[in-house]
Formats: sequence, structure tokens, C-alpha cells
Amino acid sequence: MDGTRFKLFPQPRFLDDYEEPETVYVSSPAGTLDPGPADDRMYTIFPVGKPAPYGINPNPGSDDDVPMPPWTGDIEPPAMPDDEGHFDHLEPGTAQFEAAHLFGTVRFVLDVWEGYFGRPIPWHSAKHYERLELTILPSLENAYSGYGFLEMGGDRKHGRYKPFSLNFDVIAHEVGHALIYSELGVPHPSGTTGEYFGFHESAADLVALISSLHFNSLIDRLLHKTSGNLYRLNSITRMAELSGNAQIRIAANDVRLSEFERGWIKEHKLSQPLTGAFFDIFVDLFHECLLDYGAIDQRVETLSDELLATPDYAPVMQALFDEAYSDNPDSFKMALIDARDILGTYLADTWRKIDRNSLNFVDVARAFEAVDEAHTGGRFATLIRGNFEMRDIGKIKVGPQLAPLQKDSHANSVRTVVPLD
Repeated sequence: MDGTRFKLFPQPRFLDDYEEPETVYVSSPAGTLDPGPADDRMYTIFPVGKPAPYGINPNPGSDDDVPMPPWTGDIEPPAMPDDEGHFDHLEPGTAQFEAAHLFGTVRFVLDVWEGYFGRPIPWHSAKHYERLELTILPSLENAYSGYGFLEMGGDRKHGRYKPFSLNFDVIAHEVGHALIYSELGVPHPSGTTGEYFGFHESAADLVALISSLHFNSLIDRLLHKTSGNLYRLNSITRMAELSGNAQIRIAANDVRLSEFERGWIKEHKLSQPLTGAFFDIFVDLFHECLLDYGAIDQRVETLSDELLATPDYAPVMQALFDEAYSDNPDSFKMALIDARDILGTYLADTWRKIDRNSLNFVDVARAFEAVDEAHTGGRFATLIRGNFEMRDIGKIKVGPQLAPLQKDSHANSVRTVVPLD
């Protein structure tokens, strides 16, 4: 291959099966990346002595300028390519590996989604910044994609410090926010809805989920552990995982939009009905692809729909999937890849159709249905509409914001900071 090699962790290394990184290729031709790593789209630095994150006034209430890129202070020595231009010679445990892992993950995710969009995706800060600054700031207990930067802190709430620069899901989630701002733009304040913020979180989760499914080893482990029964809690449905049993969001949830009919407080929770609907659509697409390959029969698909959300689902369906997967594992893998790419392509087309101002989940659902009509003449219309309706999307209206945004809210964070001009 002509690309550049990096070592990336498909899931956090403290989880079983992911202690060692996987060697991957990104689209950058070998020898074209500068130390850092850096290219014409972005550059990576590990600042020394950076006092505060970008986009946040370190002295609230003062008239001090909000710090923004570029960082002009000292930095750790940059990650250097080998003689052939690759970065997979770097080993975990060094600042240089962290920097390479951060850059490689961002480039990997861009490769995936520029493939689905069919074109390069410019950063929404391109008017003022030629390149995005990828920054590692261990003192930050969060991760942000903002105007001209993507800054990675770490987690200290679950035992020892775990850097987000080594967490593929967290990085991919932040890239997802940046992609949505690039494609939709920032809404006018008067037209911003709670559902817009929920949509943003959902889209970022879906970017991370689909991107992670481009690791061959992750797909193999997923199918080996579940036999294709994707409703088992697994590495794909655990978003931004922080420990073996704690995660920020779960894609395979059962949250309905009717829970927010009286109003909402946190945009992360408001995102769950939309994320859950898309995960259910993904599972149904996977089943349709399995039928196409002859890996399951219609009886299994029908039974899956009938038993969903009942106590009988797990024991009955797991036995059927175990048998079918053992008979034809290659078709299961091809079907999963097909479903992944259908969903990724449909989402890219959907995001180009919707209006950022006064956005609601019904807009997203109808645009997604229109994309299916354009691609297949509506082959998947029934399953798409059914999954949105099951989440009450299109049936109820989300109520008002019930409390001020908390400090952990991303709807009122450095992500939304843009120049006044």
C-alpha cells in the first residue's frame, strides 16, 4: 500500500483484547508527513507549560483574551517518521506515540468520512486557520474540537489517568463534531433548538461507531463474541468507554423521545433516542444483508423483530445466530461491512440535506428516508420508518429546556466559539 502506517488502539488499551495497538494505513502517501506528525490539513503538538485549554477564559469575569491557537510556547520533541515515512515504529508510553496516535486517528476518521462524502471535508475554521492544531493537554479533564483546534485531555475519575489522545472513540467523537460544523455550519442563536444539540451528540457518536467498524480486528472480535447478534452489549455499542463497566453513552439503548415531551436538561440524554433509532436501523440493515447473502433465512429475521425487547430475545436469538454464524462466518463479515457502508453513506447524504436552523429529529428522519428513496427506490423504507416511530420520532414534540446548561454541557462550550466576524 502507498499510505502511511500508524499504530492505533481500536478501543481503549485497558480493555480485554485491546492491550496492543493495530497497525493501519492512512491515506497520506508515505514520506509526505512532517514531524509532529503534521501535513497541510493539521499539525500535532504536545505543549509544555500550557496553563489553560483553548476557548476558555482562565480568569472568568475578567476582560482577558480567550486563548486560541496557535500555541507558541515550548513543546515536547515531535514524533518523527522512520526512513520510509511511517510512524508505526513508535511505542506506547511516550509523548511521541501519543502525538502520532492522535494524528493517525484524526486522519483515519477523515479517510472514512471523506470516502462516504465522496470529497475532502474542509475544517469549519478554514477562513482563519490554514491548519487544525491537534493539542495534548493532560491537565484538561475533557476533550474538545473547537475553532482551529482539537484538544485532548484525559480521564481521572476512574482510577489512574487515562489520556484521551489514546482513546479512539473520544477522538473520533470530537472529529464528528468538527465534521458536522463543517457540513451544517453553526446555527443562528435564535434558530438553535434542543434537538439541534441532541442531533450533534448523536452524529458525533455515530461517526465514532462507524469509524471503529473500519478496524478489521474489531469486526472479527465483534462477530466472534456475538455471532452477529448485535444487541448483545459489545465493543461497538459502548461509546467513549472509560473502564470495563462504565461508558459515557450506549448506542443500543431503549430511550424514547416521549421521555422529553415535558422538556430536557442534558443534550447527551436527548441524543439517545436518535442514536438508538440509527443503531436499530443498522442492525436491521445487517439482517437484510445477511438475507441477501443467504446467511440467515427469513424465519430468523422475522423472529428477531417479534422478540425484540422481550425476555425471550436473548436466549432464543443467540442460539439461532450461533448456529448461522458457525455455518457461514465469511458472509456475516461481508454483511456487516455492507451494512456499515450503507449507514455511513446514508448519514453523509442526510447531513447534507438538513437545515441547521430550527432543526428537529423529524427533519433528520425524513431526510434519511429521502436518501434511501434516492439510493434504492425505498427498499428499506419500512424498517427505517418503523425504527424512527418506535422511538416516537415524528409522534411527539420535544419540550423546552428545563434548566441552564451545566458546566459539562457541550452545547455551551468551546465547540461553539466562532470569531465575531
